[in-house]
Amino acid sequence: MDYQLFKAINRLAGRNSMLDKYMIAVSKKYYFLLIIVLIYISLTGYIDRKVVKKALVSYCLSISIAYVLNQFFYKPRPFLEHQVNLLIPAKKTSSFPSKHTLFLFVVSSTLFFHDRIVGSYLWGLSVLTGISRVWLGHHYPFDILGSAIIGSMTSSVVERLENAKFSLK
Repeated sequence: MDYQLFKAINRLAGRNSMLDKYMIAVSKKYYFLLIIVLIYISLTGYIDRKVVKKALVSYCLSISIAYVLNQFFYKPRPFLEHQVNLLIPAKKTSSFPSKHTLFLFVVSSTLFFHDRIVGSYLWGLSVLTGISRVWLGHHYPFDILGSAIIGSMTSSVVERLENAKFSLK
C-alpha cells in the first residue's frame, strides 16, 4: 500500500514544470521558514520564548529516536528500489524516518500547543512539505506519516513534562 500511494503521488511529478518548481521550493524552503518563525519568536516574544527551547529539546529527542531507529532499521529510499520521477538529487540514507519531516512537525506541533491558529497553519504547511518529499521521489508516504507521528509525539511529551514540572511547584 505504501508503494501504491507513493506511485500515485510521484507519478504526478514531471507533468507540470510550474507545479514541480513549487514542490521543490516547498521541500527546500519551508524548513527555513520555520527557523525564521523560531527566531522571530525569540526576538519579539510573540509567543512565550520558552517555546523555542521546547522545540529544540523536542527536535533533539526526535533526532535521537531517528538515530536509534537507523541503527537497527534501514529502509532504502524509493529511487534506490524503483523507477521514480526524481526531481532533485537526494542522499542515499535511510528513507525512514525523514529528518526533514521530523523537524517540521516538531516545530509545528510545539507552536500549536501555544498558538492554535499559527500552529495549525504551520502544521498544514508541514503536511504539504511531506507530500512534496514524496512528490520529489525522496520518501514513501508512510515514512512521512511515521516521521510526523514521532515529531508530534516528542513535542507532546516535552510539553507535558514541562507542564507537569511547573504544576508540581
